[in-house]
Amino acid sequence: MKRNNYSLLEFPKIIDPRGNLTVAESMQHVPFDVRRVYWTYDVPAGESRGGHAHKQCREVIIAVSGSFTVTLDNGSEKKSFHLNHPWQGLLVETGIWRTLDDFSSGAVCLVIASELYDEDDYIYDYDEFLRYKQCSK
Repeated sequence: MKRNNYSLLEFPKIIDPRGNLTVAESMQHVPFDVRRVYWTYDVPAGESRGGHAHKQCREVIIAVSGSFTVTLDNGSEKKSFHLNHPWQGLLVETGIWRTLDDFSSGAVCLVIASELYDEDDYIYDYDEFLRYKQCSK
């Protein structure tokens, strides 16, 4: 998979005996203006999240608690990432199918998004995604 479709980001980790702190600021640690933040939690064992691609929205996916696996698919190649560090985020560019699974008990997935929610930005059907990729070449 081409390197420019994704990248692992390291956020500042401020170590303190009272508890660590990590920060993510727009255009400094996150390479876009943050327009939306959401998180998933209490994902039942064996369930998957994601299962879609975005046309315009860029995202940073972070395991703020626990762990899970993110599989990215550009239509011809797949690559999986095991996220389990709250100071690390996976930047996912547009036009990439993503699936999240293998959630540990108590896992929390935080997503920082470049766009407000827009249902028209989502591609939920994998065959439609493949057609979209062919048209965007």
